[in-house]
Amino acid sequence: MSEGRTSQIGKPRRRSIRLPAYDYRWNGAYFVTICAKHRSCLFGDIVAGESLANEFGKIVNACWTEIPSHAPYVMLDAFVLMPNHAHGVLILTETERGTVGARHALPLQSTPLRHFQEPPALARSSVIGSFKSASARKINVRRGTQGTPVWQRNYYEHVVRSEEDLLAIRNYIFENPGALGRG
Repeated sequence: MSEGRTSQIGKPRRRSIRLPAYDYRWNGAYFVTICAKHRSCLFGDIVAGESLANEFGKIVNACWTEIPSHAPYVMLDAFVLMPNHAHGVLILTETERGTVGARHALPLQSTPLRHFQEPPALARSSVIGSFKSASARKINVRRGTQGTPVWQRNYYEHVVRSEEDLLAIRNYIFENPGALGRG
């Protein structure tokens, strides 16, 4: 569907950037970009050419580095925090058969969980959603604005297809001017 078409209820549809033949449940590396709501420079400033993370930027960095402790099937690769967005690479790995648990910042389910051999179909989006939720909640507690959106509704993702692709993404992240924090 072209970008200009609308859904049946009259709202514009977003054009999908997903690879049509790719199964997003597969293990692998994913490059993500997550933006602050309204692209607000919420996480720090550039002062005299130096990047300075503020207390909210430090919260975002801490929440990102905690992802593997809440999602053991995720390894973190390159990461950079900018004043109004973050870039990072998540690597989904195989889980142990039968490993089940609550996901960070998401409620426990009341029905029994299925055992799975690979991460659940929405593992990547669940990890990003959990990260956004946890960091927003901590930032909002700090600034006294409970429930206020910190992040834009969605995020950009790119399937890392080769070692060459991963090296180019890492280079982009590490050479990114104005970085507030790197992983």
